[in-house]
Amino acid sequence: MTDIVVVGGGLAGSEAAWQAAERGAHVRLYEMRPVTPTPAHKTDRLAELVCSNSLKSDSPEDCHGLLKRELTAYGSVVMAAARTHAVPAGSALAVDREAFAAEITERLTRHPGINIVREKVKAIPEERPAIIATGPLTSDLLAAALRDRFFSYLASQDSSANVHDLLYFYDAISPIVAADSIDREIVFAASRYDKGGDDYLNCPMTREEYRLFWEAVRAAELTPIHPFEEARYFEGCLPIEVLAARGEDTLRFGPMKPVGLVDSRTGRQPYAVVQLRMENREGTMYNMVGFQTRMRWGEQRRALRMIPGLRDAEFLRYGSIHRNTFITAPALLQETMQFRGDPGFFIAGQLTGVEGYLESAGTGLLAGVNAVRFLNGEPTVVLPQTTALGSVIRHICHADPRTFQPMNVNFGLLPPLDEPVRAKRERRQALVDRALRTLPSLR
Repeated sequence: MTDIVVVGGGLAGSEAAWQAAERGAHVRLYEMRPVTPTPAHKTDRLAELVCSNSLKSDSPEDCHGLLKRELTAYGSVVMAAARTHAVPAGSALAVDREAFAAEITERLTRHPGINIVREKVKAIPEERPAIIATGPLTSDLLAAALRDRFFSYLASQDSSANVHDLLYFYDAISPIVAADSIDREIVFAASRYDKGGDDYLNCPMTREEYRLFWEAVRAAELTPIHPFEEARYFEGCLPIEVLAARGEDTLRFGPMKPVGLVDSRTGRQPYAVVQLRMENREGTMYNMVGFQTRMRWGEQRRALRMIPGLRDAEFLRYGSIHRNTFITAPALLQETMQFRGDPGFFIAGQLTGVEGYLESAGTGLLAGVNAVRFLNGEPTVVLPQTTALGSVIRHICHADPRTFQPMNVNFGLLPPLDEPVRAKRERRQALVDRALRTLPSLR
């Protein structure tokens, strides 16, 4: 017997299935890998991380740190696996990518309330409640079915929003290098502002080294995209070549910023820095932080080996690019994660227009909870805007559909404090305290 159907075994789908099953529902979870591969995934594991192994800041006074505390309070399986398989990353929470996905796959496989089906879903399921959490790489057939369903709904509402073509942006992946190919005589270990210990390897650059590297990136040949598509990127995750094209110093004020990093051997701050973050717990692989790119692989070898400490780098994974799809959520989605045109039809994850691994998992969590409530004839839940998760969900459901773009959690989405606090640190702490006070029970 199946009570709830979940389509998609990424972070959102896995979290939705877990939350529903933990509340007594029988869940059938569809994941098309390995029967049908994607351009970005490498394994058949559930909740496989693709672009990075970082889940962003873990600081209790940061909005991403707040989101982690909220998810933990709700028994998130994603957060539990992340804590179990964390690797050193300064004040951020990064995970051993393979162990993290293996942990979630094992937990869901062993759960008596979850049946995992390795099959490609080509149409919107008839069963209700159903949760679509197929992510930014939704298959063409299912994307077409969603587009038709949404267009039909908007036409019935006489809406001016246009979703005849689902929205999209291009997402690029950072390279990974073998640890034993990094020149430890050149790089230095440190975290920015000494937060978290010496968790990053830093490749220091002089002014001349930086300029030569910038010129090489500017001249690099890029992997082409379809001629009928515009290269639209998420502003918070731009390829290095796009940043480089905006000016000589843009990279140096972005992923290559040296601020807060001092080379203990010289006592000086470098002109620019490339940071390397541990990719797995064994420390055999390092991710190039913020170095997502669509340069051709040969160009990557040429340009990235110009970075001090990476002259003989062995690239275990080159940077790449893939298309991400998301819906016009403000015209289609309620804050309960229910489709406005069908209360038994839930949508979760990056398909909704949230950006970020944990934001995606959070929408899955709420969809799983509300699917069970719908199944039981109970009122569905809207999270307060004063919480990190509630604020980003409110944003995607109420933004201007004509200019809608993906969004991460941030303090700017939370409503102002009743009594203004001028000091930034104290203001953020007050926002965190208020969020945790207003966090409702989801049982």
